[in-house]
Amino acid sequence: MIEYVLPAVDFLQKELLLFASLCFIIGSIDDIIFDGLWIAYLIKRYMSVYSRHDRFIVEDLPPPKLAEPLAIFVPAWQEAPVIGAMLRRCHDQWRHGNYRIYVGCYPNDGPTIAAVADAASGTKNIRMILCDQDGPTSKADCLNRLWRALCQDEILESIRFKAIILQDAEDLVHPKALELFDYLIDRASLVQIPVIPRRATRSVWVAGHYGDEFAEMHGKQMVLREALGVSIPAAGVGCAFRRDALSALSARNQGKPFNASSLTEDYELGLQLTEGDARGIFARLKDKQGQWVATQEFFPDNLEDAIRQKSRWMTGIALSGWDRLGWKNCWRENWMRLRDRKASFSALLLALAYIALLLTGLLYAYSLTGYYQPAPFTPLLKTMLVYNALFLLWRLAIRAYLVYVLYGLREALLSVPRTFVANVINILAAKRAITYYLKTLSGAPLRWEKTDHFHPDVTKIKGLRPSSQNNRDK
Repeated sequence: MIEYVLPAVDFLQKELLLFASLCFIIGSIDDIIFDGLWIAYLIKRYMSVYSRHDRFIVEDLPPPKLAEPLAIFVPAWQEAPVIGAMLRRCHDQWRHGNYRIYVGCYPNDGPTIAAVADAASGTKNIRMILCDQDGPTSKADCLNRLWRALCQDEILESIRFKAIILQDAEDLVHPKALELFDYLIDRASLVQIPVIPRRATRSVWVAGHYGDEFAEMHGKQMVLREALGVSIPAAGVGCAFRRDALSALSARNQGKPFNASSLTEDYELGLQLTEGDARGIFARLKDKQGQWVATQEFFPDNLEDAIRQKSRWMTGIALSGWDRLGWKNCWRENWMRLRDRKASFSALLLALAYIALLLTGLLYAYSLTGYYQPAPFTPLLKTMLVYNALFLLWRLAIRAYLVYVLYGLREALLSVPRTFVANVINILAAKRAITYYLKTLSGAPLRWEKTDHFHPDVTKIKGLRPSSQNNRDK
Protein backbone atom coordinates (compact mmCIF):
# COMPACT_ATOMS: atom_id res chain seq x y z
CA MET A 1 0.00 0.00 0.00
CA ILE A 2 2.74 2.43 0.96
CA GLU A 3 4.48 1.99 -2.39
CA TYR A 4 1.40 3.47 -4.07
CA VAL A 5 0.80 6.24 -1.54
CA LEU A 6 4.31 7.72 -1.55
CA PRO A 7 4.44 8.42 -5.32
CA ALA A 8 1.05 10.14 -5.01
CA VAL A 9 2.37 12.19 -2.07
CA ASP A 10 5.47 13.02 -4.09
CA PHE A 11 3.36 14.21 -7.03
CA LEU A 12 1.07 16.26 -4.76
CA GLN A 13 4.06 17.89 -3.07
CA LYS A 14 5.54 19.05 -6.38
CA GLU A 15 2.20 20.39 -7.63
CA LEU A 16 1.49 22.28 -4.42
CA LEU A 17 4.98 23.78 -4.41
CA LEU A 18 4.67 24.82 -8.02
CA PHE A 19 1.24 26.42 -7.59
CA ALA A 20 2.09 28.17 -4.31
CA SER A 21 5.45 29.38 -5.64
CA LEU A 22 3.87 30.89 -8.75
CA CYS A 23 1.19 32.70 -6.72
CA PHE A 24 3.74 33.91 -4.16
CA ILE A 25 5.95 35.31 -6.92
CA ILE A 26 3.03 37.26 -8.35
CA GLY A 27 2.17 38.59 -4.92
CA SER A 28 5.80 39.38 -4.18
CA ILE A 29 6.18 41.39 -7.39
CA ASP A 30 3.19 43.44 -6.21
CA ASP A 31 4.88 43.95 -2.84
CA ILE A 32 8.22 44.89 -4.42
CA ILE A 33 6.55 47.52 -6.63
CA PHE A 34 4.70 48.91 -3.61
CA ASP A 35 7.86 48.97 -1.49
CA GLY A 36 9.82 50.60 -4.30
CA LEU A 37 7.28 53.39 -4.63
CA TRP A 38 7.27 53.85 -0.84
CA ILE A 39 11.07 54.10 -0.70
CA ALA A 40 11.10 56.49 -3.66
CA TYR A 41 8.49 58.66 -1.93
CA LEU A 42 10.55 58.77 1.27
CA ILE A 43 13.68 59.74 -0.67
CA LYS A 44 11.77 62.44 -2.54
CA ARG A 45 10.37 63.86 0.69
CA TYR A 46 13.78 63.88 2.28
CA MET A 47 15.51 65.51 -0.68
CA SER A 48 12.83 68.11 -1.45
CA VAL A 49 11.48 68.95 2.01
CA TYR A 50 13.28 67.59 5.04
CA SER A 51 16.77 68.46 3.81
CA ARG A 52 15.69 72.11 3.76
CA HIS A 53 13.23 72.43 6.61
CA ASP A 54 12.91 71.07 10.11
CA ARG A 55 10.07 68.64 10.55
CA PHE A 56 6.97 69.89 12.25
CA ILE A 57 6.06 68.62 15.68
CA VAL A 58 2.56 68.88 17.03
CA GLU A 59 3.48 71.79 19.31
CA ASP A 60 4.42 73.81 16.20
CA LEU A 61 0.92 73.69 14.73
CA PRO A 62 -0.84 77.07 14.60
CA PRO A 63 -4.32 77.49 16.11
CA PRO A 64 -7.19 76.24 13.92
CA LYS A 65 -9.09 78.72 11.78
CA LEU A 66 -12.48 77.82 13.26
CA ALA A 67 -12.90 77.47 17.02
CA GLU A 68 -15.70 74.90 16.89
CA PRO A 69 -16.09 72.03 19.37
CA LEU A 70 -14.97 68.47 18.71
CA ALA A 71 -17.08 65.41 19.50
CA ILE A 72 -15.53 62.12 20.58
CA PHE A 73 -17.68 59.00 20.14
CA VAL A 74 -16.96 56.03 22.41
CA PRO A 75 -19.27 52.99 21.99
CA ALA A 76 -19.30 50.87 25.13
CA TRP A 77 -20.74 47.42 25.76
CA GLN A 78 -19.51 45.60 28.87
CA GLU A 79 -16.56 47.96 29.22
CA ALA A 80 -16.78 48.55 32.99
CA PRO A 81 -13.20 47.39 33.68
CA VAL A 82 -11.63 49.96 31.31
CA ILE A 83 -14.04 52.78 30.39
CA GLY A 84 -13.74 54.77 33.62
CA ALA A 85 -9.96 54.93 33.54
CA MET A 86 -9.99 55.87 29.84
CA LEU A 87 -12.44 58.74 30.34
CA ARG A 88 -10.62 60.14 33.38
CA ARG A 89 -7.29 59.92 31.60
CA CYS A 90 -8.65 61.86 28.61
CA HIS A 91 -10.27 64.48 30.83
CA ASP A 92 -7.13 64.95 32.92
CA GLN A 93 -4.59 65.12 30.08
CA TRP A 94 -6.46 67.00 27.36
CA ARG A 95 -5.86 70.74 27.46
CA HIS A 96 -7.88 71.49 24.34
CA GLY A 97 -10.98 72.42 26.33
CA ASN A 98 -13.47 72.65 23.46
CA TYR A 99 -14.65 69.06 23.23
CA ARG A 100 -17.38 66.69 24.39
CA ILE A 101 -17.15 62.92 24.81
CA TYR A 102 -20.30 60.98 23.91
CA VAL A 103 -20.31 57.52 25.47
CA GLY A 104 -22.87 55.04 24.15
CA CYS A 105 -24.11 52.61 26.81
CA TYR A 106 -26.85 49.97 26.84
CA PRO A 107 -29.79 49.83 29.29
CA ASN A 108 -28.94 46.25 30.28
CA ASP A 109 -25.27 47.00 31.04
CA GLY A 110 -25.43 48.39 34.57
CA PRO A 111 -21.71 48.11 35.44
CA THR A 112 -20.65 50.13 32.39
CA ILE A 113 -23.33 52.74 33.08
CA ALA A 114 -22.08 53.08 36.66
CA ALA A 115 -18.45 53.38 35.54
CA VAL A 116 -19.29 56.09 32.98
CA ALA A 117 -21.51 57.98 35.43
CA ASP A 118 -18.72 57.99 38.00
CA ALA A 119 -16.15 59.26 35.48
CA ALA A 120 -18.57 61.92 34.18
CA SER A 121 -19.42 63.35 37.60
CA GLY A 122 -18.14 66.89 38.05
CA THR A 123 -17.44 67.54 34.37
CA LYS A 124 -19.49 68.82 31.43
CA ASN A 125 -17.18 67.27 28.84
CA ILE A 126 -18.53 63.72 29.19
CA ARG A 127 -22.08 62.80 28.27
CA MET A 128 -23.56 59.32 28.56
CA ILE A 129 -26.13 58.29 25.93
CA LEU A 130 -28.32 55.21 26.36
CA CYS A 131 -29.01 53.17 23.26
CA ASP A 132 -32.60 52.51 22.26
CA GLN A 133 -32.47 48.77 22.92
CA ASP A 134 -30.64 46.29 25.07
CA GLY A 135 -27.21 45.23 24.00
CA PRO A 136 -25.31 44.04 22.35
CA THR A 137 -26.24 45.50 19.01
CA SER A 138 -23.59 46.42 16.46
CA LYS A 139 -20.93 49.06 16.97
CA ALA A 140 -22.41 51.00 14.06
CA ASP A 141 -25.84 50.98 15.69
CA CYS A 142 -24.37 52.44 18.86
CA LEU A 143 -22.47 55.08 16.87
CA ASN A 144 -25.65 56.07 15.02
CA ARG A 145 -27.36 56.64 18.37
CA LEU A 146 -24.50 58.93 19.39
CA TRP A 147 -24.78 60.77 16.08
CA ARG A 148 -28.47 61.40 16.74
CA ALA A 149 -27.68 62.72 20.21
CA LEU A 150 -25.05 65.06 18.78
CA CYS A 151 -27.50 66.45 16.21
CA GLN A 152 -30.07 67.03 18.95
CA ASP A 153 -27.51 68.86 21.09
CA GLU A 154 -26.58 71.10 18.18
CA ILE A 155 -30.21 72.17 17.82
CA LEU A 156 -30.86 72.65 21.52
CA GLU A 157 -27.61 74.50 22.25
CA SER A 158 -27.28 76.38 18.93
CA ILE A 159 -23.78 75.00 18.36
CA ARG A 160 -22.11 73.09 15.57
CA PHE A 161 -19.39 70.54 16.01
CA LYS A 162 -16.44 70.62 13.68
CA ALA A 163 -15.54 66.92 13.70
CA ILE A 164 -16.46 63.52 15.11
CA ILE A 165 -13.57 61.47 16.49
CA LEU A 166 -13.83 57.73 17.09
CA GLN A 167 -12.13 56.05 20.05
CA ASP A 168 -12.56 52.75 21.87
CA ALA A 169 -13.12 52.27 25.56
CA GLU A 170 -9.59 51.05 26.31
CA ASP A 171 -7.62 53.50 24.15
CA LEU A 172 -4.59 55.40 25.35
CA VAL A 173 -5.05 58.68 23.52
CA HIS A 174 -2.17 61.12 23.08
CA PRO A 175 -2.54 64.38 25.06
CA LYS A 176 -2.11 66.45 21.88
CA ALA A 177 -4.37 64.39 19.62
CA LEU A 178 -7.25 66.87 19.74
CA GLU A 179 -4.99 69.76 18.71
CA LEU A 180 -3.81 67.74 15.72
CA PHE A 181 -7.35 66.78 14.68
CA ASP A 182 -8.61 70.33 15.18
CA TYR A 183 -5.96 71.78 12.89
CA LEU A 184 -6.06 69.20 10.08
CA ILE A 185 -9.79 68.49 9.83
CA ASP A 186 -10.30 71.86 8.10
CA ARG A 187 -8.24 70.45 5.21
CA ALA A 188 -9.75 66.98 4.79
CA SER A 189 -12.86 64.84 5.21
CA LEU A 190 -10.92 62.30 7.26
CA VAL A 191 -7.84 62.54 9.45
CA GLN A 192 -6.33 59.27 10.68
CA ILE A 193 -3.45 59.11 13.15
CA PRO A 194 -1.35 55.97 13.69
CA VAL A 195 -2.62 53.11 15.84
CA ILE A 196 0.11 51.58 17.97
CA PRO A 197 -0.62 48.20 19.56
CA ARG A 198 0.73 47.60 23.04
CA ARG A 199 0.91 44.27 24.76
CA ALA A 200 1.28 42.70 28.15
CA THR A 201 4.60 40.90 28.57
CA ARG A 202 2.81 37.55 28.84
CA SER A 203 1.68 37.70 25.19
CA VAL A 204 4.87 37.94 23.17
CA TRP A 205 3.51 36.06 20.17
CA VAL A 206 -0.25 36.56 19.75
CA ALA A 207 -0.60 40.18 20.87
CA GLY A 208 2.90 40.91 19.61
CA HIS A 209 2.05 40.10 16.01
CA TYR A 210 -0.45 42.98 15.95
CA GLY A 211 2.42 45.35 16.62
CA ASP A 212 4.32 43.93 13.64
CA GLU A 213 1.35 44.28 11.31
CA PHE A 214 0.36 47.78 12.38
CA ALA A 215 3.97 48.95 12.22
CA GLU A 216 3.91 47.99 8.55
CA MET A 217 0.37 49.16 7.89
CA HIS A 218 0.73 52.60 9.47
CA GLY A 219 4.42 53.02 8.80
CA LYS A 220 4.35 52.17 5.10
CA GLN A 221 1.04 51.29 3.51
CA MET A 222 -1.06 54.22 4.74
CA VAL A 223 1.81 56.60 3.96
CA LEU A 224 1.92 55.55 0.31
CA ARG A 225 -1.88 55.46 0.00
CA GLU A 226 -2.02 59.12 0.91
CA ALA A 227 0.90 59.91 -1.42
CA LEU A 228 -0.93 58.19 -4.32
CA GLY A 229 -4.02 60.27 -3.67
CA VAL A 230 -6.36 57.32 -3.16
CA SER A 231 -9.05 56.85 -0.53
CA ILE A 232 -7.89 56.15 3.01
CA PRO A 233 -9.65 53.56 5.20
CA ALA A 234 -10.41 54.56 8.76
CA ALA A 235 -9.03 52.34 11.50
CA GLY A 236 -12.06 52.79 13.77
CA VAL A 237 -9.99 54.55 16.44
CA GLY A 238 -7.79 57.62 16.26
CA CYS A 239 -9.77 58.92 13.29
CA ALA A 240 -11.68 62.18 12.84
CA PHE A 241 -14.47 62.79 10.33
CA ARG A 242 -15.37 66.31 9.30
CA ARG A 243 -18.88 67.02 10.49
CA ASP A 244 -20.27 68.29 7.18
CA ALA A 245 -18.86 65.27 5.29
CA LEU A 246 -20.46 62.90 7.78
CA SER A 247 -23.70 64.87 7.59
CA ALA A 248 -23.82 64.51 3.80
CA LEU A 249 -23.35 60.75 4.13
CA SER A 250 -26.03 60.65 6.82
CA ALA A 251 -28.49 62.39 4.51
CA ARG A 252 -27.96 59.68 1.90
CA ASN A 253 -28.54 56.89 4.44
CA GLN A 254 -31.73 57.90 6.26
CA GLY A 255 -29.89 59.74 9.00
CA LYS A 256 -27.48 56.89 9.77
CA PRO A 257 -23.91 57.63 8.66
CA PHE A 258 -22.57 54.39 10.17
CA ASN A 259 -23.71 51.30 8.28
CA ALA A 260 -25.04 48.74 10.75
CA SER A 261 -25.13 46.05 8.05
CA SER A 262 -21.34 46.10 7.71
CA LEU A 263 -18.87 44.23 9.89
CA THR A 264 -16.21 46.86 9.16
CA GLU A 265 -18.19 50.09 9.08
CA ASP A 266 -15.11 52.17 9.92
CA TYR A 267 -13.15 50.84 6.93
CA GLU A 268 -16.03 51.46 4.53
CA LEU A 269 -16.78 54.91 5.98
CA GLY A 270 -13.20 56.02 5.43
CA LEU A 271 -13.24 54.92 1.80
CA GLN A 272 -16.59 56.60 1.16
CA LEU A 273 -15.56 59.91 2.71
CA THR A 274 -12.21 60.14 0.93
CA GLU A 275 -12.97 58.81 -2.55
CA GLY A 276 -13.06 60.98 -5.66
CA ASP A 277 -12.12 64.61 -5.08
CA ALA A 278 -12.42 64.34 -1.29
CA ARG A 279 -9.21 64.19 0.68
CA GLY A 280 -8.00 62.04 3.52
CA ILE A 281 -4.93 62.74 5.64
CA PHE A 282 -2.81 60.16 7.41
CA ALA A 283 -1.06 62.31 10.00
CA ARG A 284 2.33 61.14 11.32
CA LEU A 285 3.60 63.80 13.70
CA LYS A 286 5.59 63.58 16.89
CA ASP A 287 5.57 65.71 20.00
CA LYS A 288 8.50 67.54 21.52
CA GLN A 289 9.44 64.40 23.48
CA GLY A 290 9.79 62.49 20.22
CA GLN A 291 6.69 60.31 20.73
CA TRP A 292 4.16 59.72 17.99
CA VAL A 293 0.82 61.47 18.29
CA ALA A 294 -1.10 58.22 18.08
CA THR A 295 -3.73 56.02 19.65
CA GLN A 296 -2.30 53.15 21.65
CA GLU A 297 -4.43 50.19 22.61
CA PHE A 298 -4.27 46.57 23.64
CA PHE A 299 -5.19 43.86 21.17
CA PRO A 300 -6.25 40.26 21.90
CA ASP A 301 -3.64 38.30 23.80
CA ASN A 302 -4.97 34.80 23.12
CA LEU A 303 -5.37 32.75 19.96
CA GLU A 304 -9.17 32.37 20.04
CA ASP A 305 -9.89 36.10 20.36
CA ALA A 306 -7.32 36.98 17.70
CA ILE A 307 -8.85 34.53 15.23
CA ARG A 308 -12.35 35.85 15.92
CA GLN A 309 -11.29 39.47 15.46
CA LYS A 310 -9.32 38.85 12.28
CA SER A 311 -12.07 36.74 10.75
CA ARG A 312 -14.40 39.72 11.21
CA TRP A 313 -11.88 41.97 9.47
CA MET A 314 -11.49 39.50 6.60
CA THR A 315 -15.23 39.04 6.17
CA GLY A 316 -15.92 42.77 6.23
CA ILE A 317 -13.01 43.93 4.05
CA ALA A 318 -11.96 41.08 1.77
CA LEU A 319 -15.29 39.28 1.23
CA SER A 320 -18.48 41.25 1.89
CA GLY A 321 -16.55 44.49 1.33
CA TRP A 322 -15.92 43.37 -2.24
CA ASP A 323 -19.68 42.93 -2.72
CA ARG A 324 -20.58 46.21 -1.03
CA LEU A 325 -17.95 48.59 -2.40
CA GLY A 326 -16.99 47.05 -5.73
CA TRP A 327 -14.30 48.69 -7.85
CA LYS A 328 -13.60 52.19 -9.18
CA ASN A 329 -12.51 53.73 -12.48
CA CYS A 330 -9.01 54.42 -11.17
CA TRP A 331 -6.11 51.99 -11.35
CA ARG A 332 -4.52 53.34 -8.16
CA GLU A 333 -7.74 52.96 -6.21
CA ASN A 334 -8.35 49.46 -7.53
CA TRP A 335 -4.77 48.47 -6.78
CA MET A 336 -5.18 49.46 -3.13
CA ARG A 337 -8.55 47.73 -2.85
CA LEU A 338 -7.07 44.59 -4.39
CA ARG A 339 -4.31 44.66 -1.79
CA ASP A 340 -6.93 45.04 0.95
CA ARG A 341 -8.95 42.12 -0.37
CA LYS A 342 -6.26 39.56 -1.03
CA ALA A 343 -5.90 38.61 2.64
CA SER A 344 -8.17 35.58 2.48
CA PHE A 345 -6.59 34.28 -0.73
CA SER A 346 -3.10 34.79 0.71
CA ALA A 347 -4.06 32.82 3.81
CA LEU A 348 -5.27 29.91 1.67
CA LEU A 349 -2.01 29.94 -0.28
CA LEU A 350 -0.07 29.88 2.97
CA ALA A 351 -2.06 26.85 4.09
CA LEU A 352 -1.18 25.05 0.84
CA ALA A 353 2.47 26.03 1.23
CA TYR A 354 2.61 24.67 4.78
CA ILE A 355 1.02 21.42 3.62
CA ALA A 356 3.69 21.19 0.92
CA LEU A 357 6.41 21.74 3.54
CA LEU A 358 4.96 18.98 5.72
CA LEU A 359 4.92 16.62 2.75
CA THR A 360 8.52 17.62 1.98
CA GLY A 361 9.54 16.67 5.50
CA LEU A 362 7.71 13.37 5.22
CA LEU A 363 9.37 12.51 1.91
CA TYR A 364 12.77 13.51 3.25
CA ALA A 365 12.33 11.21 6.24
CA TYR A 366 11.54 8.29 3.94
CA SER A 367 14.52 9.14 1.75
CA LEU A 368 16.81 8.83 4.80
CA THR A 369 15.58 5.30 5.37
CA GLY A 370 16.23 4.43 1.74
CA TYR A 371 12.70 3.11 1.38
CA TYR A 372 11.66 5.77 -1.14
CA GLN A 373 13.57 8.37 -3.13
CA PRO A 374 11.39 11.33 -4.16
CA ALA A 375 11.70 12.73 -7.66
CA PRO A 376 14.09 15.70 -7.91
CA PHE A 377 12.79 19.24 -8.31
CA THR A 378 12.64 20.52 -11.84
CA PRO A 379 14.95 23.46 -12.75
CA LEU A 380 11.88 25.72 -13.02
CA LEU A 381 10.67 24.83 -9.53
CA LYS A 382 14.16 25.29 -8.08
CA THR A 383 14.39 28.75 -9.64
CA MET A 384 10.96 29.70 -8.34
CA LEU A 385 11.83 28.52 -4.83
CA VAL A 386 15.04 30.57 -4.86
CA TYR A 387 13.19 33.71 -5.94
CA ASN A 388 10.55 33.13 -3.28
CA ALA A 389 13.25 32.78 -0.64
CA LEU A 390 14.77 36.10 -1.70
CA PHE A 391 11.38 37.81 -1.72
CA LEU A 392 10.67 36.41 1.74
CA LEU A 393 13.92 37.82 3.09
CA TRP A 394 13.03 41.21 1.61
CA ARG A 395 9.59 41.23 3.23
CA LEU A 396 10.98 40.15 6.60
CA ALA A 397 13.67 42.84 6.42
CA ILE A 398 11.18 45.61 5.60
CA ARG A 399 8.86 44.57 8.41
CA ALA A 400 11.71 44.19 10.90
CA TYR A 401 12.94 47.70 10.05
CA LEU A 402 9.51 49.24 10.60
CA VAL A 403 9.10 47.34 13.88
CA TYR A 404 12.57 48.48 14.93
CA VAL A 405 11.70 52.14 14.35
CA LEU A 406 8.61 51.81 16.53
CA TYR A 407 9.53 49.26 19.19
CA GLY A 408 13.29 48.72 19.13
CA LEU A 409 15.73 45.93 18.26
CA ARG A 410 14.28 43.17 20.45
CA GLU A 411 10.81 43.40 18.93
CA ALA A 412 12.31 43.70 15.44
CA LEU A 413 14.12 40.39 15.93
CA LEU A 414 10.97 38.78 17.36
CA SER A 415 8.98 39.95 14.34
CA VAL A 416 10.77 37.34 12.20
CA PRO A 417 9.57 34.19 14.04
CA ARG A 418 6.28 35.97 14.83
CA THR A 419 5.55 35.89 11.10
CA PHE A 420 4.78 32.17 11.47
CA VAL A 421 2.36 32.92 14.32
CA ALA A 422 0.68 35.61 12.22
CA ASN A 423 0.36 33.17 9.31
CA VAL A 424 -1.29 30.52 11.48
CA ILE A 425 -3.75 33.08 12.90
CA ASN A 426 -4.54 34.38 9.42
CA ILE A 427 -5.09 30.87 8.03
CA LEU A 428 -7.51 29.94 10.81
CA ALA A 429 -9.22 33.33 10.55
CA ALA A 430 -9.63 32.95 6.78
CA LYS A 431 -11.25 29.53 7.23
CA ARG A 432 -13.67 31.02 9.74
CA ALA A 433 -14.34 34.09 7.58
CA ILE A 434 -15.05 32.10 4.42
CA THR A 435 -17.37 29.73 6.27
CA TYR A 436 -19.27 32.64 7.78
CA TYR A 437 -19.40 34.53 4.49
CA LEU A 438 -20.89 31.53 2.68
CA LYS A 439 -23.58 31.37 5.36
CA THR A 440 -24.45 35.03 4.75
CA LEU A 441 -24.79 34.30 1.03
CA SER A 442 -27.41 31.70 1.90
CA GLY A 443 -29.38 34.25 3.90
CA ALA A 444 -27.86 34.16 7.38
CA PRO A 445 -27.81 37.62 9.02
CA LEU A 446 -24.57 39.44 9.72
CA ARG A 447 -23.42 38.96 13.30
CA TRP A 448 -21.15 41.48 14.97
CA GLU A 449 -18.74 39.85 17.41
CA LYS A 450 -17.27 42.31 19.86
CA THR A 451 -13.64 41.97 20.89
CA ASP A 452 -13.21 41.93 24.66
CA HIS A 453 -11.13 44.87 25.80
CA PHE A 454 -8.62 44.72 28.58
CA HIS A 455 -6.02 46.97 30.17
CA PRO A 456 -3.36 44.98 32.03
CA ASP A 457 -1.54 46.33 35.04
CA VAL A 458 0.90 49.06 34.01
CA THR A 459 3.79 47.13 35.51
CA LYS A 460 3.19 44.39 32.94
CA ILE A 461 2.89 46.57 29.86
CA LYS A 462 5.37 46.22 27.05
CA GLY A 463 6.13 49.83 26.14
CA LEU A 464 7.38 51.54 23.03
CA ARG A 465 10.95 52.15 22.10
CA PRO A 466 12.33 55.09 24.10
CA SER A 467 12.50 58.13 21.85
CA SER A 468 15.39 60.48 21.50
CA GLN A 469 16.02 63.71 19.66
CA ASN A 470 17.98 61.76 17.05
CA ASN A 471 15.14 59.44 16.08
CA ARG A 472 12.29 61.91 16.36
CA ASP A 473 12.14 62.46 12.60
CA LYS A 474 12.07 58.88 11.45
